Amino acid sequence: MEEALIIFVRNLEIGQVKTRIAATLGEEATVKVYQVLLERTKTITEKLPLKKYVFYSDVIAENDLWSAEGFEKRLQIEGNLGEKMKAAFSEVMRDGAKKVIIIGSDCYDLTTKIVENAFSSLNFNDAVIGPAEDGGYYLLGLKELVDAVFDLDEWSTPTLCNSTFYVLKEAFKEVVMLPTLSDVDEEKDINFSY
Repeated sequence: MEEALIIFVRNLEIGQVKTRIAATLGEEATVKVYQVLLERTKTITEKLPLKKYVFYSDVIAENDLWSAEGFEKRLQIEGNLGEKMKAAFSEVMRDGAKKVIIIGSDCYDLTTKIVENAFSSLNFNDAVIGPAEDGGYYLLGLKELVDAVFDLDEWSTPTLCNSTFYVLKEAFKEVVMLPTLSDVDEEKDINFSY
């Protein structure tokens, strides 16, 4: 398939997920919050008719909610977020994908329609970005690897989305911006039951 979706997930372990939320909500409740986020991400992606990859942070989980029929399981490399993302994009593009989108598992407001629109926008553009309210992004799509996008030192800062946009523009890429959504990074961002 020409279209591929990369989903970055953390292994669901106490003390390893959503540390900023855990600082105020406690470890056990935070695991429940992250479980809801994982289930939401699976629900909005499972019916998409394209190749889907789940990249785990630490180990590939065998018996979890990501079924082997619908999702190919891979492992993130060691390194910073940019290095991990670049390696994942490279791997999936080597598998033959021509349009690749990456999402995380912490944007509860992301919908199937937004992901579909992101892929559609790559029919006529080189890149697509889904800006997050905190200045990062919840989605990034590319038709070819642009190394400078992954070489930024601004991971987890409020300038990441803008810097990514400008790097792509400097590389003469046509970029589409999606609606701004909220990532769930702190307790105040939780707008769902867990």
